Amino acid sequence: MDDKREERSQRNRAGRYVRQSAGYRAFMPAPLPPDPPINIEGELQDRLSRADLALGRLDGSIQTLPNPELFMYMYVRKEAVLSSQIEGTQSSLQDVLKAEAKILRSDHPSDVREVINYVDAMYYGLDRLEALPVSIRLIREIHERLLQGVRGSDLTPGQLRTSQNWLGPGGCTLKDAVFVPPPPGAVNQCLGDLEEFIHGERDLPLLVKVGLAHAQFESIHPFLDGNGRVGRLMITFLLCEQGVLQKPVLYLSHYLKEHRQEYYDRLQSIRDSGAWEEWLGFFLQGVAQVSTQATDTARRILALREEHRRSIMEGLGRAAGNGHRVLESLYSSPIVSVKDVRKITGTSYPAANNLVARLADMGILFEFTGQSRNRRFMYLDYVNLFADTSV
Repeated sequence: MDDKREERSQRNRAGRYVRQSAGYRAFMPAPLPPDPPINIEGELQDRLSRADLALGRLDGSIQTLPNPELFMYMYVRKEAVLSSQIEGTQSSLQDVLKAEAKILRSDHPSDVREVINYVDAMYYGLDRLEALPVSIRLIREIHERLLQGVRGSDLTPGQLRTSQNWLGPGGCTLKDAVFVPPPPGAVNQCLGDLEEFIHGERDLPLLVKVGLAHAQFESIHPFLDGNGRVGRLMITFLLCEQGVLQKPVLYLSHYLKEHRQEYYDRLQSIRDSGAWEEWLGFFLQGVAQVSTQATDTARRILALREEHRRSIMEGLGRAAGNGHRVLESLYSSPIVSVKDVRKITGTSYPAANNLVARLADMGILFEFTGQSRNRRFMYLDYVNLFADTSV
């Protein structure tokens, strides 16, 4: 009898399925932290230690960059692309950069606006953290910006859902759904419990706490659309709010996209059998892996910058000063025109045109429009550091 009671306790550890009046069963998450408590020892403790170490190295490596904002500019956009791709968008990093540079062509994916919204929502949330903690209010504001004017904009952006949603293959109904989150009447209380956990729990290691909070948010699924993207943004917001990262440079979407089915399976195993430790092991492994990759990218940015600064110094002679000004600008705007370079350097149009041509001959700039007029140039080596799937 005790064994059966213990098994039932473990199974209901994350919550329980409750039959609704319409006949379907919806999941009602139990408030965090889990009961019985998380068992942080053995392999889970090892993964936590590795994740903490890798995250600390990443934060330190970003501080060595001449301007950490240069890293953030591209990394935020890379995360926006990958997080949106998990939800089915097709836009690439170069599509986003071209759209932001207002190079609008008919072959641009229509969903590029969704990725740009993600970038906007991320920066907005980071700015709001200075005055507003991670909370229901912040989550709603982020959600509103995320869905503004794009797919899902008709699904009450910024508003907690007032109807039942569910997860499953396209075209499935409540009856054959893979997962049914709590009914709409329970959403506000569930989010309130989550907010209380985020700001009240002091005994758990921060990365464990963040992993629990992300999974709980995904189980609540408080919006009709955009839950996955908001939940992934929460991870970075929580780490920045708690001061673990000085800059928002940990993004798990590459890892979660690469292991998408396992990601979904781990979340579902929490609901079905209370498998919190298995989820946390998966989550912490992702933190360690992505932190290590991002640290390597920061190192490669430094190496690329020094290589190109040296090339400019050796190859441009008296124009080297202007060449360096252009190079530094490329880290925050990797697509430029001759007109842009003229503004950056304060020179005449012919001088700017000559400088662009010389930078292109040196392999620093790459002309990608194929036009004789209104040409645009990309800092391709830099973009490729992030476009590579290993980043």
